[in-house]
Amino acid sequence: MLLWLVVAYLVISIGIGLYAATRVHNARDYITAGRNLPMYIVLAMVFATWFGAETVLGISATFLDEGFRGLISDPLGAAACLVLFGLIFARPLYRMNLLTLGDFFRMRYNRTTELVLSICIVLSYLGWVAAQVTALGLVFNVLSGELVSMNQGMLIGAGVVLVYTLFGGMWSVAMTTFVQMIVIVIGLVWVSWIAGDMAGGFDNVISKAAAEGKFEFLPSLDAVEIIAWIAAFATMALGSIPQQDVFQRVNSSKNESVAVWGTTLGGVSYFFFAAVPLFLAYTANIIDPGMVERLMEQDSQLILPTLILQHMPFFAQVIFFGALLSVIMSTASGTLLAPSVTFSENVLRGFIPGMSDRAFLFSTRVTVVVFTVLVTWYATTTEATIHHMVESAYRVTLAGAFVPLAAGLFWKRANNLGAALAIILGLSTWLLLEIFVTEGDVEPQLYGLAASALGMLVGGLIGPKTHHRPQVGGHRAAAGTYHTAR
Repeated sequence: MLLWLVVAYLVISIGIGLYAATRVHNARDYITAGRNLPMYIVLAMVFATWFGAETVLGISATFLDEGFRGLISDPLGAAACLVLFGLIFARPLYRMNLLTLGDFFRMRYNRTTELVLSICIVLSYLGWVAAQVTALGLVFNVLSGELVSMNQGMLIGAGVVLVYTLFGGMWSVAMTTFVQMIVIVIGLVWVSWIAGDMAGGFDNVISKAAAEGKFEFLPSLDAVEIIAWIAAFATMALGSIPQQDVFQRVNSSKNESVAVWGTTLGGVSYFFFAAVPLFLAYTANIIDPGMVERLMEQDSQLILPTLILQHMPFFAQVIFFGALLSVIMSTASGTLLAPSVTFSENVLRGFIPGMSDRAFLFSTRVTVVVFTVLVTWYATTTEATIHHMVESAYRVTLAGAFVPLAAGLFWKRANNLGAALAIILGLSTWLLLEIFVTEGDVEPQLYGLAASALGMLVGGLIGPKTHHRPQVGGHRAAAGTYHTAR
């Protein structure tokens, strides 16, 4: 019965997504929802896209094992990224009226920079989307009593998300995400309320967690621990900024104020609400410590689903798994669309000049299908945990893309030479250390970030000044067109 109710919810989600697809008339509608989204929709998309499988299943399990110190990257770093993007990056990028961040790299630097960094951005999504597909497989596996295998569940889940994302693009993402956010908030709060009562009350849960040191988040006064703490925070807080999914939500806003405050408030909401699954996970440690101990050794991601199935009434099970599916699908749809748009706009279209709007829309949809197949294959073959897949996704963008984006927006001397050096030094340093120095005290992506900054500084100071710096507010693409000036 529970499984069939979940299936019904999936069908409703597909229906909402397909209804939203009726609003898609051209590529710009598909990618930016016509730049018509109000504050409450943008806030919901920012919150629900980042409140993904890793938040409910990944970081909650990490919290039980390591406490807040294991969660520096997410939710602390993730929320910081959204707030920084909203307050610092959203306004100048929104005024440029671009389709993708790759468009910025082309306009600010050149085609080569656009191509290399767009590929980096696309690759960074592989782990993040795969984490959502893995979580969908886990949900179907648990709900079916293992009649549906993990891999079969991944295929089913990926297919559902693909259907409505493929046809409706950002309109489908916006409308389904808004509904899913309501389910997420109501469902998780209500289930946590029940679990809190079963664990002896809110005060009892908090006091026991505090007594075990679970709320300590600052590193000890040890250089290695401090550096590791900074690396975890910076990887998510800065490495997530040059990402198409965040930019796409900013760019879909109906005005500049919505772009800034929808993103900022979405980040703040995400940080505080991420505490709910942490609370729920710790109640499991009180309600059934034997189950938690057993699953920590086998698969810690199963702790919350097992708690709900074994100790909650049927209606609470329906609410929880409905909320969990909403969490996963809202993130999966947004993170599936973002790299697909980036590839078709900044990689493919550069090799096919003069592509019509219809052809561009078709190529984007084909890319959505291909990327879905790739991430599903990766999810079914990797043994990485959900949290690890997400945490590792942003290393490439931190080392290669953050400095060219920040310098391009806020440093007048940033030029093509600086961008080239930043990319070459940042990515090569990171990759060499990642491959050959696996046990260093400093994370490889931090060395990559430092090398990238050095490359931009040297190139900016010794190279010629750029003559094609995009002026804030100076670019306006015609309504309904899919392209930016090339």
